[in-house]
Amino acid sequence: MLWATAGVAVLGLLVTLEVVARRRLGAPEPMGQQILEAVFAPKPGPLYGGLALMMVVLTWRQRFLAAGLAVGIDAVLLAVRWAVGVEVDDGSFFGSGALWVMLGYAIVAVTRRTGPERVLLLKGVGLGLLLVAGRKTGDTWLLITAKTRPLVLDPYLAAADHALGDPSWLVGRLVRATDPISTHLLGWVYAQLAVAAVVVALYQLRNVAAERRFPRHHLVRTFLVIGLLGPGIYMLFPVVGPVFAYGPGASGTGGVEWAVADLWPDALPSISAPHPVPYDGITPRNCMPSLHTAWSVAIFIHTRKSPRPMRFAGTFWLVATLAATLGFGYHYGTDLIAGVVFALTIEAALRSLDRGWDRAGIQFVAYGTVVFAALLVSYRCLPVEMGERPWVFGPLLLLVTASVIHGYLRLTRLWDPEAAPARRPEPQPELV
Repeated sequence: MLWATAGVAVLGLLVTLEVVARRRLGAPEPMGQQILEAVFAPKPGPLYGGLALMMVVLTWRQRFLAAGLAVGIDAVLLAVRWAVGVEVDDGSFFGSGALWVMLGYAIVAVTRRTGPERVLLLKGVGLGLLLVAGRKTGDTWLLITAKTRPLVLDPYLAAADHALGDPSWLVGRLVRATDPISTHLLGWVYAQLAVAAVVVALYQLRNVAAERRFPRHHLVRTFLVIGLLGPGIYMLFPVVGPVFAYGPGASGTGGVEWAVADLWPDALPSISAPHPVPYDGITPRNCMPSLHTAWSVAIFIHTRKSPRPMRFAGTFWLVATLAATLGFGYHYGTDLIAGVVFALTIEAALRSLDRGWDRAGIQFVAYGTVVFAALLVSYRCLPVEMGERPWVFGPLLLLVTASVIHGYLRLTRLWDPEAAPARRPEPQPELV
């Protein structure tokens, strides 16, 4: 019932986005474009990552067969494109084969499987296709934020960010001073977040084929829910980021002509009465909360019970992602704090849903929700007060965030108590 409800909800969202993209935005429909990419050169994306997730339900022989078919189909399509002279962008050579194989296994599940085996295979296919669809729908959502929110609230966050010491300006200078090593490393980490998530998810789902069932909770669920709810907050609190609102822009969007002032990261903006400012109709309003932060926190959480190399990788990815979001000017420090609270609240809610809602779970989810809402309200209503009294509001922001982290740790320790060591039997006196 849960999977069916989720499927209907996702289908409704996809249909809505198709209609909005075509009739309101004049943009390519996300799913229509994805269908076309079954033949035409696909844009870079997680197509093979989706295939890898689908293959967790297959045997090793079936996995080799599926991977071979995907690569073979891509090789044939690449040869056909080359023969007819179709120009292909860099990074768009492969991916269609993975989509064909996932759709093929969906047909196999419906026509050749029955009972629990059909359900398991459909879950695997759905998991892979959700990852693929998430990328397309995410791009459409970002365009919707740019088209429907002409005014952005960056001056509010810039003022509130003084309470935290303007970390984006500080880290931005450090990244610039250590260029090109820092920019290449952090840029790669920032861009490959989805790859890191797939690696962690594959480790968590490694026993699905043998056990013939999915674990109750895993990283992909948290990732998808964060990606589903986050864009809704973008619409309520549209923000473009320091490099756009106070700098030259990035990734081909923005520009000094749209900036409040060309300051980032060399000079701090002054504290004055903030007001919404207009920005272009292309740059996504995707700062509040920082979903890169939320996703990297989810990766960190889901690697805590993994082997040491994966725990180290999860910690590295979290630290490097935080450094990248600030150092490239994509986010303010206030965004990162909101992202941490957002991720922990969603993670606790999903775990509570799986294990059954209890008093501790309800209280923490309610507390995280209230803290997140209070952060948004304070950024909107008290930015000047926060910026003018950093010795009060800076520690207060950090303390509130620490309280959410502490509450989550207490909750998980309550749910997953460490196994007590087995008592050794006391020596018994020998019988004479």
